[in-house]
Amino acid sequence: MGKIVIQLQAGTQGRLVRHLLFWFLADTTQKKIVVAIDGPAGAGKSTIAKGLAARLGFTYIDTGAMYRAVALWAVRQAVDPGDMHRMEQLAIAAGIELSPGHIALNGEDVTDSIRTPEVSSGASKIAVIPGVRRAMVAKQREIGERTSVVMEGRDIGTVVFPNAQVKVFLDANPGERVRRRCEEMRAKGETVDTEQLAAQMKERDQRDSNRADAPLAQAPDAIYLDSTALAIEEVIESILKIVRSRVTNGREYC
Repeated sequence: MGKIVIQLQAGTQGRLVRHLLFWFLADTTQKKIVVAIDGPAGAGKSTIAKGLAARLGFTYIDTGAMYRAVALWAVRQAVDPGDMHRMEQLAIAAGIELSPGHIALNGEDVTDSIRTPEVSSGASKIAVIPGVRRAMVAKQREIGERTSVVMEGRDIGTVVFPNAQVKVFLDANPGERVRRRCEEMRAKGETVDTEQLAAQMKERDQRDSNRADAPLAQAPDAIYLDSTALAIEEVIESILKIVRSRVTNGREYC
């Protein structure tokens, strides 16, 4: 009798262990991970975030493109970016869909259309409107709740996802940032006035850093990473090391 009881206890214990292990693994698999990359224009956020998301198998969210999409709609509708109420309405109503390498606005692929200087300037102006930011943050959080993401912008780690598991503030010196943006524009066949571009980026830095609502700032728990002298793959590898240490203790995400 004693032997039978011991066998039953051992069998029950084994099933319990397997049951607990199943739920532990299920919970780990279902857990959504957010990698937040903040920084100024030209620091390489988009390029790095895309490459990092591909390595991790996460969804890449270009928050800047979302603001640009709203700015593009405003340009097309001849809406003054200073009209806060109308801009908030557009931001709430905007149907924005993101897919690898593309962004759609109300069903139209606007990937290339949002990269003009006019739209870039408009995006920076509307980004300071509280109602627009609330609408965008709501859309961004909704995406982050559905899947693991790499999200880049200027207030991801401070406002959008303050509890993100991984936060990085990506920076580079002003001269290098201007050089990178010039190369990007020339690669698309655009004519670039380097001095004018440098002035525009400096103005945007000041506007983003000094705006009252969610200014550009490094989160207290974010890792500062200067990419000035680093190649793209070196930056990605540096962030992957952070992801491993923060999320999996080095066991995954290689």
